[in-house]
This record gives sequence, structure tokens and C-alpha cells, in this order.
Amino acid sequence: MGQLLRVQNFMVSSDGFGTGEGQSLEHPFGHADPGAMFSWAGATASWPNRTDPGGSRGLDDYFTRDFSRNIGAEIMGRNKFGPQRGPWQDFEWQGWWGDEPPFHTPVFVMTHHPRPSFTLSDTTFHFVDGDPASVLARAKEAADGKDVRLGGGATVIREFLDAGLVDTLHVAVAPVKLGSGVRLWESPDELLDRFHCDVVPSPGGAVTHHLFWRK
Repeated sequence: MGQLLRVQNFMVSSDGFGTGEGQSLEHPFGHADPGAMFSWAGATASWPNRTDPGGSRGLDDYFTRDFSRNIGAEIMGRNKFGPQRGPWQDFEWQGWWGDEPPFHTPVFVMTHHPRPSFTLSDTTFHFVDGDPASVLARAKEAADGKDVRLGGGATVIREFLDAGLVDTLHVAVAPVKLGSGVRLWESPDELLDRFHCDVVPSPGGAVTHHLFWRK
């Protein structure tokens, strides 16, 4: 199938929001509780931030392990990188991800305000102003034959969906309602004209996995 554009382990509330209102440096998900949204992944044996032994195996653990399989680059929106809007005010601050970002690939941050690229550990962030197709072309070139992960947030995923560029999509729907924020969908049925879909409950009941692949 060649290089794929994949959305993996993207979390939304039961009413379709990927983040809540009021995103800030202290609250990357706004009024949403990331613990409630990510609890299914954090409970798995393969969760990269796990500091204690144990953790669940099975389907949830498979999705956690699959996050980095055959990924050569990532595309994300500016607000997944950080909360700043408009022209960059502080080039010293280098994102929410710390000195060891979890991506381990080139990352293309979509923004109308480019800034110089920089590298932290084995992750290089590039800040690009372009339409989805042109940014995807750059990311595929950087991925060197591997797939590209579309990391979010919800607005960027919708842009690539509307452009017909997403090949596979995994969304974990948490049983919490946010009421407002940045919405991925009103209903997953919106995508059924373009994608096949399987819906699989998490073994522990924490989320429902929606798996889409292009028709």
C-alpha cells in the first residue's frame, strides 16, 4: 500500500471532543481530565511512562505498542506542540515534551508562524506553513519509506480527513462528556462514506476503540 498516513490512539470524549476549553501551559487539555481520557493506555504493560511493573496485556496493550511501529515522521498542529497563539513570543520554550520527546522521528508542526527547526534528543521539530497535501509530502520524504503519523489535535485531523489524505484512523472514545472544546466529530458515522469501521470495546471497559480504514 505504500506509505500510509495513520491516526493512532487519538482520544475523544463520548460527545466527540479531543480537548476541552481553556487550553493553557498548565492545562494542555483545557478543562478535560487527561487522566480520564488516557487511563486505558496508562494501564497497559507497554505504556512508555510506566515506572512500576505489571500492567495489562491484550487489545489495549497492542494499541499502545503499535504507536511507533513503522512510523518515520509525525505531523501535528501547533496547539499540540504548545499553547501559544499568533507570532512566537518565546523561542526558548521548546514545547510540552521535555528534553526526551516521545516521537523519535522528524515532527512537522503546522503553523502560520514558522520558526527555526530544533532538535531534542532524536526528535527534530520543523515548523511549516502549508496545506495538508504539501505538508504530508514533506513528511513522507522525511519518513524515508515508513508511514507518517498524524498526531492531532482534532482540528488538524479534520483538515486531513476533509482533504482525503488519511488512510487509517484509530480513535479511543472515553465514557466522559466534555460539552465543549475542540471537536473531532458530532458522530463517528460522519466518516462511513469514506471508511470501513470496526468498533471494539476495551477489555477493561475504559474506552471503545473505533478503527477506520479507507474504502
